[in-house]
Amino acid sequence: MTIGFSSRTVRTTCALCAAGLLALLPGAAAARAGRPDPAGTGGSPAAAPPSALDRPGTQVRLRPGAPEVPEVSALSWVVADAGSGDVLAAHDAHRRLPPASTLKTLFALTVLPALPGGVRHQVSARELAEVGPGSSLVGVTEGGTYRVSDLWNGVFLNSGNDAVHVLADLTGGWSATAARMQARARDLGARDTHVLSPDGYDTPGQVSSAYDLAVFGRAGLRNPDFARYCATVDAMFPGEHGETFGIKNTNRLLTGADGVERYPGLIGIKNGYTSNAGNTLVAAARRGGRVLVVTVMNPQEGGGHAVYEETRSLLDWGFAAAGRVDPVGSLDAGDRARPGPAAVPTPAAAGPERAAATDWAATGAVAGAAGLGAGAVALGLHLGLRGRRRD
Repeated sequence: MTIGFSSRTVRTTCALCAAGLLALLPGAAAARAGRPDPAGTGGSPAAAPPSALDRPGTQVRLRPGAPEVPEVSALSWVVADAGSGDVLAAHDAHRRLPPASTLKTLFALTVLPALPGGVRHQVSARELAEVGPGSSLVGVTEGGTYRVSDLWNGVFLNSGNDAVHVLADLTGGWSATAARMQARARDLGARDTHVLSPDGYDTPGQVSSAYDLAVFGRAGLRNPDFARYCATVDAMFPGEHGETFGIKNTNRLLTGADGVERYPGLIGIKNGYTSNAGNTLVAAARRGGRVLVVTVMNPQEGGGHAVYEETRSLLDWGFAAAGRVDPVGSLDAGDRARPGPAAVPTPAAAGPERAAATDWAATGAVAGAAGLGAGAVALGLHLGLRGRRRD
C-alpha cells in the first residue's frame, strides 16, 4: 500500500455542494430560539409535549389549517426537520425492520472519519472473498489500486458491497466494524438498530427503524464528506489496465432515472433493496432555508418505484406543513444526556439566524479530533500496519 494524494480529479456532478448544505442546516439551538411562544405570553416557550413516537400507527399533531398527511403504503416512515430535529409526523417510527443498504449511512458515519480520501490501496483477494452472493457491486477487482475516495463513490452511488468490504478491512475488519457501528448507533440514541453485516446484506436478526435511519441521515449531513458523496450523481471509477468507467447514483429521486421524476432540491442520501427488506430510502431535500429528512421502509403497494413516490409525497407534505404542526418527537433523543452541537451551525453570511459560539467550538473540536484520527490511521497504513484479517 502507498499513501498519496493524486492530482487527478474525479468528475462528479453534485446535486448540492457540501458547503452550501452546511450553510443551510441551522443549529438546533438557533432553530429552537426562533420558535414562537406557543402560549403567546412573550415569555419562555412552553415545554414540548411528550414524544408520541413509541405509539403504533400514524402520529401527527396538526394545527388548524394544516394539510392532511398523505396516505402511503410503507410499513414505517418518518418526516423530520434536519435543523431542529423535530419529527413532524411518523408511522410506526420504531418498528424494527431489515434496512438493506440504507444501513450504509451508519457505516459511513463510523468509517469515514478514519480514512483520508487520498489514501491509495491495492485490493487483495482476501478482502473480496466474503462478499455475499447477489450483492450489489461497483466493480472492485483483486489487484486493483483504488483511492479511498473512489471506494466511497462506489458505496454511495452503486451501493457496492465490494467497496464496503475493502473499507471495513482497512479499518479493523468486518466484525470490528460492525461492533463500532453498533456503538455509534447507541451514541446517537438509535436503539432499534442491530448491526451484523455492515453493508446491509440480508442477515437474520439485522434490523433498524425509520427513526434510526433518519437519525443517521441527519447526522451524515453534518459531515462535509458524507454530504458530498450522498449528493453525487455520477463519477468515474477505476477499471482494469488504468482505464476508468462511469458510475451513476442508483437513487432515482436524485437522478431522475427510469421514469422517476427528480425531486427539486433533493440532497441525497441513500436507497436500498433486498428481497427481505423490500425497498428502503433515506432522503433529504432543501426548500428555502429548510432541510427535511424522510425515511420510507418497504412500501406494500405500487411496485419498485413506490419508495420514491411515497418519499416525494411525504417531502411535499413536510414542506407544506412546516410551522403548521406540533412535533411528535425529536431526533435528538441520544444527544440530551451529553453536551455538543445538535446540528451544523449556520455561518453569519447564510442568513439571519446565528449559531451559538459553543456550537462552533464543539464542531471544531469534533473536526479536529477526526483530523487527528485520520492522520494516525494514514501513518499506520504507511508503516504497513494492516496485517488484519476480516473475522
